[in-house]
Amino acid sequence: MAQTEKKGGLLRKSSASKKPLKEKVVLMYDEIFTTEDPSKCNPRFWEELFLMKVNLEYLEGKLEALDGEELMKIKDNINCLFQHCIQALGEEHPIRVVNALQTLCALIRGVHQKNKSTSGFDIINMLVGFDKAELCMKNLMESLDSLLCAEGSESLKSLCLKLLLCLVTVTDNISQNTILEYVMINSIFEAILQILSSPLSRREHGYDAVVLLALLVNYRKYESVNPYIVKLSIVDDEATLNGMGLVIAQALSEYNRQYKDKEEEHQSGFFSALTNMVGSMFIADADEKISVQTNEAILLALYEAVHLNRNFITVLAQSHPEMGLMTTPTSPIPTTPVTPLGTTPPSSDDEHRLHSGKLCLIILTCIAEDQYANAFLHDDNMNFRVNLHRMPMRHRKKAADKNLPCRPLVCAVLDLMVEFIVTHMMKEFPMDLYVRCIQIVHKLLCYQKKCRVRLHYTWRELWSALINLLKFLMSNETVLLAKHNIFTLALMVVNLFNMFITYGDTFLPTPSSYDELYYEIIRMHQNFDNLYSMVLRLSTNAGQWKEPASKVTHALVNIRAIINHFNPKIESYAAVNHISQLSEDQVLEVVRSNYDTLTLKLQDGLDQYERYSEQHKEAAFFKELVRSISINVRKNLAFNTLSQELLLKEFSTIS
Repeated sequence: MAQTEKKGGLLRKSSASKKPLKEKVVLMYDEIFTTEDPSKCNPRFWEELFLMKVNLEYLEGKLEALDGEELMKIKDNINCLFQHCIQALGEEHPIRVVNALQTLCALIRGVHQKNKSTSGFDIINMLVGFDKAELCMKNLMESLDSLLCAEGSESLKSLCLKLLLCLVTVTDNISQNTILEYVMINSIFEAILQILSSPLSRREHGYDAVVLLALLVNYRKYESVNPYIVKLSIVDDEATLNGMGLVIAQALSEYNRQYKDKEEEHQSGFFSALTNMVGSMFIADADEKISVQTNEAILLALYEAVHLNRNFITVLAQSHPEMGLMTTPTSPIPTTPVTPLGTTPPSSDDEHRLHSGKLCLIILTCIAEDQYANAFLHDDNMNFRVNLHRMPMRHRKKAADKNLPCRPLVCAVLDLMVEFIVTHMMKEFPMDLYVRCIQIVHKLLCYQKKCRVRLHYTWRELWSALINLLKFLMSNETVLLAKHNIFTLALMVVNLFNMFITYGDTFLPTPSSYDELYYEIIRMHQNFDNLYSMVLRLSTNAGQWKEPASKVTHALVNIRAIINHFNPKIESYAAVNHISQLSEDQVLEVVRSNYDTLTLKLQDGLDQYERYSEQHKEAAFFKELVRSISINVRKNLAFNTLSQELLLKEFSTIS
């Protein structure tokens, strides 16, 4: 007998004299792609079709090969196939259900290829027909909801989620995907929550469920009432919130493991995973490139949870034993796909990395504004070891990080902000990210001042980083002013120092910490003097920088008062005692003995800030981000997640 090989829906005999034979399912597809009703000659056509193993490649290819006019000629048969798929979802035999789900995926993706330039209404009409759309989509969503909530096959649930992700990402801009109107009306929100609250379901499907929810929340979020936003904002079930947190934590930890190319860290909880991710998201040297795909879909899910649901903040306080290597899991660890949906492949695109980092900083901004989150971050009874990624730099050795201190989590956030400040002073200066970074520090200080929290932190590292940032802005004035208003950032930095000067006695840990603040200002006075000279020069000219430079001039009044008050006294002390160079202790002695004669001006509004607002300031950013995620989800679905082999093993017999 000649050997038979299968390729592209054809059964080929090795003998060249015979014509290739087509699989039966391919012959049935060919009947659908005619203008005749395929069930006329064979009343059992649709029943038989769903017993056949789906040939995704052939079906999609056939749809893509037709032009718009040819597709319209067979619209009735396409509608009929779509409707019979929905009917098959209610069948008892899982093989039929699997094949129906697979066929729906192929139909949606194939028709999408022909409708890239047209509206979502064309897709609805081509798939199901306008007249039957409402009822058919209602039946489809109810069937998917039932399959997701049932205690049956995990493979079926997985395929249901893939189909939903396929449906949601049929257009690049999900807000133009009018199919989603039916997903809004016929909500599957509760089914998603059920998956996240169940340990077994969460392990198998948590990742896809979280990505799906993140996308659904972003459908026309600024234009209409999105029921998924409303429902997500009021979820208070602890098991569900913790389940969502665990899925996100696992995905972020996976990123860290890949980035460091070493074993998973023992630190648990996703907050440390997030802070580590931000720390490794950027690099200062242009010749070094990140080689790990960034998981924007999971970051978006984390953002939506933190931004919309106050109760989710409580997940920050959760420690997940499932994530530690040295503990026995109490519930299954969620699995992250080999190529996670919504990830962007490794790239040298700096702009893309900036966007990922921006999202991380926005998440931290929301956390820094939340009263409950701040109470947790600053809680002395809740201490953590957080191993931050620290970029190797020429002027510092890489820290060993073997004996990490146990501290409140806010210390890790501050460390992260300091790390960002010192490692991103580069030619392509990320001004927007620096502004967000300084705002986060400011919001944390406002909480500390308001609640009189005396945090035991090495504030000198922050002060030193801020002064070096000012030095960088001055050294690169000409280059930076061509692209940025550097005075906005300079003003924010100066006002952080004003915050410490005016209110430091209420939140710095000890009186000596306040003395050290003055010591740093005096020690680095040349930088403040240079800054004053620069802003004075620009504020006295009638140029575009006159007003912003003037604001910095006025903000420097107390820093200059400190310098002008103490410097003469230090010089006098040195002269009287015949000392050429004073030690730190000697300078501090002069500072402590001369506070009484120092006069400072009261500055208003230092502990006030504008709260984060997505719709007014970040709508364009999130629209583009969701677009990018939608494209990547669709691409990853197409390449590696719709193979039937594993599914059919589970349903190898029909009872």
